Amino acid sequence: MNKKELIQWLSIPEDSPEAWAMREEANQLSHRRFHDTSLLLGQIGIERHACPGACRFCCFSEEVFHDSDIALNLDSLLETAREFCASGEIEALFLMSMHNFEPRAIRTLAEAVRRVIPDATRVVVNIGDAPADVWRDLRAAGVSGAYHVLRLREGTDTRLNPDERKATIAAIRNAGLDWYYCCEPVGPEHHVEELAEVILLGNEFGCYQHAAMARVNYPGSPLMEKGEISKSRLAQIVAAVTLASAENPELRSIAVHEPDELGLRSGANSVYAECGANPRDLAVDTAQSRGGSVARMTTMLAEAGWKLRRKGDL
Repeated sequence: MNKKELIQWLSIPEDSPEAWAMREEANQLSHRRFHDTSLLLGQIGIERHACPGACRFCCFSEEVFHDSDIALNLDSLLETAREFCASGEIEALFLMSMHNFEPRAIRTLAEAVRRVIPDATRVVVNIGDAPADVWRDLRAAGVSGAYHVLRLREGTDTRLNPDERKATIAAIRNAGLDWYYCCEPVGPEHHVEELAEVILLGNEFGCYQHAAMARVNYPGSPLMEKGEISKSRLAQIVAAVTLASAENPELRSIAVHEPDELGLRSGANSVYAECGANPRDLAVDTAQSRGGSVARMTTMLAEAGWKLRRKGDL
C-alpha cells in the first residue's frame, strides 16, 4: 500500500459503513495471518523522574513533572517481574525507563529479570536513543527486542531529534533485535498525511510489531485543549495499520493502546498489561489505575474473539 492509498483509507469518516467494512476486513486479515493467535505483553515502568525529552504528551516531561523521583530497586523489580509473569500468559515483558538511561544498569536489570521469569517469556526494553554497541550488548544479555518509535510531530512536540530516532531504529535492527513500533500518540490535531508517514515507516524498517496508540491527556497536560480521539477512530487507525502492513514479512503482531476490544476486532491481536511508572498516568503504580491486570487483558482478548495465546517460544 502506498502513501496515497493509505491516506484514502485514513480519510474515511470513522463511523461510516465504509469504515466498519474496512475494520472487518482488517480483522479477518489478522485472524488469517496470525492463525487466531493473540499476544499478551507486559510492561514494568522501572522509574519516574523529570525527563529532558520534554515530550508534551508525557507526564514525566521536565516541563510538568514536579513529583518525587522513584526507581525500583533490583529486589522490587524481580519480585514484580515474578508476580507479573507467574501465570505464564505474558509473551514478552518490557522494561521501560526514561529517555536518559545508564546502559550498564539496564543490562544488569535485564539479565536479572531474564533469570527469574519463565523461559518462554521474552525480555524487551523500552528505553531512549543509544548507539549500536548498546543494543548489541543488550542482545548478548538476553534481551530479545526493543520498543522504539518515531512519534507524531517528533522534534515539535518533543525535544528529540527525528534523525536520531531513526538511527536508533536502524541500530536495533542491525543488532538482530525484534523491533516493536507504533503510530503514536494520535490526537485529533494530527493530519492523515502525518499518520500515513509514521505508519509506513514501520514497514520500511521492517517492524516485528506494529500498533496504534491514542494520546491520553493526563490532568495538566500541555495538549489537553486539543482533546482526544474516539475509540472508533483509534480502531480505524488500527485497521489502516493492519491493511498497510499486509506485505511486511517481519510482522508478527499488531497492538492497540490503550487496550480496547474495538481495536481487537479491527486488526489488533495484542494488548499490554502495565505496572509501575506510566507516561500516561500520574499514579505511582499504574496497575492501580490505567494499567490493566493480566487477568483483565486475557479476558479482553478472549471476548474479542481471539482463541489461542502465543507464548515467547512461539
